[in-house]
Amino acid sequence: MYKKIFFYLIVLFFIASCSNKKDLLYYQDIQTNSQSSINYVANEIQVNDILYIKVDALIQDSAKPFNLEINNTAAASLQNYRVQGYLVALDGTIVFPILGTIKVVGKTTNQLQIILKDLLKEKGYIKDANVNVRVINGKVTILGEVKNPGTYSFDEQNISLNQAIGYAGDLTIFGKRNDILLIRENNGTRNYIKIDLTKSDWFNSPYYYVKQNDIIVVNPNGAKVMSSGYLSNVGSIIGILSLITTILILTRT
Repeated sequence: MYKKIFFYLIVLFFIASCSNKKDLLYYQDIQTNSQSSINYVANEIQVNDILYIKVDALIQDSAKPFNLEINNTAAASLQNYRVQGYLVALDGTIVFPILGTIKVVGKTTNQLQIILKDLLKEKGYIKDANVNVRVINGKVTILGEVKNPGTYSFDEQNISLNQAIGYAGDLTIFGKRNDILLIRENNGTRNYIKIDLTKSDWFNSPYYYVKQNDIIVVNPNGAKVMSSGYLSNVGSIIGILSLITTILILTRT
């Protein structure tokens, strides 16, 4: 009888610790051969962003005073831009040559391009300027149950949350796919968003694309939590169950 109790306890433990197939599969509600539209979102400039700004004109000498002199021949040219680019100050501004202090936080790079182009024209510096603006220090931090947690830089203007997780090597088997925490700062406010990777209903939400400085936290599933406690391995669990069974037998005799 006691052997049966011991056996059933072990079986129950393994059943409880096993992951269900539905806990592991991504986007289970997507239908094969279906399609949906893509809503691209332009990221807004934030404090501590570093901007690359290039001004071009038909007469190159007229644009020269508005461009930083950076050594493009160096092997680490992008790093040079990051060091010498326009750092967005805590008050949300940059200091642009000749034009002075300009408010940039909350604007997209396209909006800032138009603003600079209009200012150059209004002040009589360049009539038909071509302005290019990019954020060159985009980064996302991925923590928790992924293969390679850390902070990752990206050069694209839009990367999805899926791509960001891919940088970290995907979730481990212990990652809780329906409990992903996205921490996002926006206009002085820190927002906390829960995302379920087993569904696709968030694809058209503002959280499909990662913004610079986002933090993604992958929480552990029940099996990982259990293995992290006092019952750290199967051997110790079996030992405890054996002890319980022995105590039951001794109390019966």
